[in-house]
Amino acid sequence: MGVVVPFDEGRSASESLEPLLQLVKEDVEAINRIILDKAVSDVELIPQLAHHLIASGGKRLRPMLALASAKMCGYPGSGHIRTASAIEFMHTATLLHDDVVDESDARRGRKTARLIWGNQASVLVGDFLLGQAFRMLVEVGNMQVLKILSNAAAVIAEGEVMQLAAAKNTSTTEDEYLAIINAKTAALFLAAAEVGAALANRPADEQAAMRSYGKNLGLAFQLVDDALDYSGDSRKLGKSVGDDFREGKITLPLILSFRRGNDAERAFWNRTIVEGDISDDDLDQAIALMKKHKALEATLERARAYGSIARDALAIFPPSAHKAAMEEVIAFSVNRGH
Repeated sequence: MGVVVPFDEGRSASESLEPLLQLVKEDVEAINRIILDKAVSDVELIPQLAHHLIASGGKRLRPMLALASAKMCGYPGSGHIRTASAIEFMHTATLLHDDVVDESDARRGRKTARLIWGNQASVLVGDFLLGQAFRMLVEVGNMQVLKILSNAAAVIAEGEVMQLAAAKNTSTTEDEYLAIINAKTAALFLAAAEVGAALANRPADEQAAMRSYGKNLGLAFQLVDDALDYSGDSRKLGKSVGDDFREGKITLPLILSFRRGNDAERAFWNRTIVEGDISDDDLDQAIALMKKHKALEATLERARAYGSIARDALAIFPPSAHKAAMEEVIAFSVNRGH
């Protein structure tokens, strides 16, 4: 008999996600039941570690996008529920792997799994969740959906390797960074949006529109994350402000500040990011430089631009409650504070 850890189904989403949540509420409840079932294992550590992250307050945004996309496109079946469940497992697996690569200590206000159980267990349980995700996709039996999500899994892994190669590298360009987040973050948003249209067997132009929506929404979402790490509220973020700085992570605000700075300022970034020589007041200095060069403002401007592209991608679809909710997701992603 498998081991199960209690799962919290009572989390509430941010108010601006409420229209989407209300439309897919029954399907999300079904996803939660599937997650409980598929996170079962006779190996006790697997459900313990998996549920530590699964039940820690995630928004379920990516699976909800898959559900809404399917409904907006007129899909009449039930395969979207298992597909969305697989997407949530894929996302959870990438978070486990991310925390190991980034050596993160906190996620969503809780200790990371790697800090509690170690890096090896986190990586292996992440692999287990990926395996379960693809088992579910086989059960759905749609080869195009399987192709979309298997491609996303490979692209995400490439993005992780690209980010690792760019770590502590202040010569990283904006184009190079956009390529990283396009793979690491936007790929799963793209896949989540596209699978709904694929399940519904919509025409090629509509599937392309959903790819554009998901990709640009994902880019906007990540860029806002980049800005929030230097300007957000740690209580809402569930992590300390400046984690990216302390981890030597190259993000767009840093890239812009480095490029726009003078020699003394670039020396500061090289000391703190490249050499890892960080003193107590260096985070305040980093934020001050970002404000001086309007790097945070520019990052959010770019996020809004990608959000506009995502909104335009939806224009070919007729008005509906699901379309309106997916437009609201753009506003949430660009304007959120956590």
